[in-house]
Amino acid sequence: MRVDLPVRPGLRMECADGRRLVLVQESGGRGAVPVLFARQRVTHRGVHYARTGRYASPLAPLRAGRARAYAEFAAPRTEAWTERWAAHAEAELRAADAGPLHAGAWRLAPDASGWFVERHWAHLLPYDADRGHLTWFGYGDPDGDARDLLPLRALSVPDAPRVKAYRRQYREGVLPPVFAWWISGLNVPVVLDGHDRLTAALAEGGRPEVLVLSRAADAAWLELCAERPVAAYVERTAALEDGPLRAVRAANEARRLARELASVADAAGPTRAWPLAGGPPAWEAAAAAYVPGWRPDADG
Repeated sequence: MRVDLPVRPGLRMECADGRRLVLVQESGGRGAVPVLFARQRVTHRGVHYARTGRYASPLAPLRAGRARAYAEFAAPRTEAWTERWAAHAEAELRAADAGPLHAGAWRLAPDASGWFVERHWAHLLPYDADRGHLTWFGYGDPDGDARDLLPLRALSVPDAPRVKAYRRQYREGVLPPVFAWWISGLNVPVVLDGHDRLTAALAEGGRPEVLVLSRAADAAWLELCAERPVAAYVERTAALEDGPLRAVRAANEARRLARELASVADAAGPTRAWPLAGGPPAWEAAAAAYVPGWRPDADG
């Protein structure tokens, strides 16, 4: 989708020297309020984070009637059902004052890169905390640090009233998707909307459908990334031996190239971050005020 305005969104990443990040959200007339502090490790092996408890979803609460109406429109988890929910989220995000959309090209679609690892889902409920660490490559980090989705607020308990309602929707097969936003500086999608739906699906032993919002990758970058698979395809097809199976093997190579180019086209672009006014001293002061006592070990 193409977005023309605003130039600076109400929910945005800001950055300062020393790998310091902060996710801020415009809150009425009170200006920008920090909702998540983060600091990347100097070794580029992960990122420390601290939530402030100030996040508010930019989407309006979902009613059960809409979930059932969309399930009647198309079978859940089908392409038509997913497109209906993507259109709903797009309309909500375009109208939101405190959402992440800003001028540029965007994508909102199911995970196409295989980001969500099955064994990592179990880490969300017992390990989710307001302060923690996300590992990017492991290397001896605790197993629970390997997570593929970062909630922006504390997850509700599985028997909370709203979660119980969503658990019923999950059992009925009509649970709406979770809407996430890929933030490249964190190297993980964050939950924009659907924290209780996420808990409900996990509490039922299932997995939520997740639609991921991301910046669309630059066309020149996509063209550059496509050069290698195209060259490899040309090399492989040139090496095919003549014979009765040549046509079949050539067709297989063409399908392989199509899959590789589709993966390139679906790649997320880097998230934009705005400079934090005041730089590192302002970041340190804000972190001390909103997440007192948080001391991320960014040098390890």
